[in-house]
Amino acid sequence: MREGLFRQPLYWISRGFVYLCLRLKFRMKVSGREHIPAAGGAVIAANHCSYLDPPVMCSSIHSRIVHFMARDTLFSNAVARWYFPRVGVIPLDRTRGDLGALKKAIGALKSGQVIGLFPEGTRSPDGEMRAAKGGIGFLIAKGDVPVVPLYISGTHEAFPKGAKKIRPSRIIARLGRPITPEEIRAAMPGKNDYEAVGTLVMRRIRELAEEAGA
Repeated sequence: MREGLFRQPLYWISRGFVYLCLRLKFRMKVSGREHIPAAGGAVIAANHCSYLDPPVMCSSIHSRIVHFMARDTLFSNAVARWYFPRVGVIPLDRTRGDLGALKKAIGALKSGQVIGLFPEGTRSPDGEMRAAKGGIGFLIAKGDVPVVPLYISGTHEAFPKGAKKIRPSRIIARLGRPITPEEIRAAMPGKNDYEAVGTLVMRRIRELAEEAGA
């Protein structure tokens, strides 16, 4: 049974509607769902170049609720302030180091929830992957859970940064083998070398892109 199906029906209704739209509009295909842990905390980490990426990530995970961290400006109206908390969105103040939001996300991971992250922090303007932001490595290291890399293709062609309308494209989401907490700790030459964690995660996403021939 889907995680939280009766406790959070709004999430599953929204997820089902978005998945249907993506399938019909972009013929979205998902591979590697077997890599998603059936239980326990986990991070889903993906490349980011379009506003379509969060819906694609959410739709790619069919058995777990994915909680997102999003800039607090998205909570600027009453509808958003009502809706986003009910579908698992954690507000984040990107103008400063929002330690409270990071602690909330780490607590969610340790309590067995799934957090969806875009390590680059913001959308790539040209579709090319960037380096991970520093806070991402900190969150992953402190969460001490598996990280499932996700490579999303087609969203930059469909709705790139700065575009005014959606274009035809084929969207494909590829989930890869989880990065274990042991691999994450081994990637840190120093106790607080969180940048190395972000580098490892982005490398695994790039490997998925290479496997896809991108």
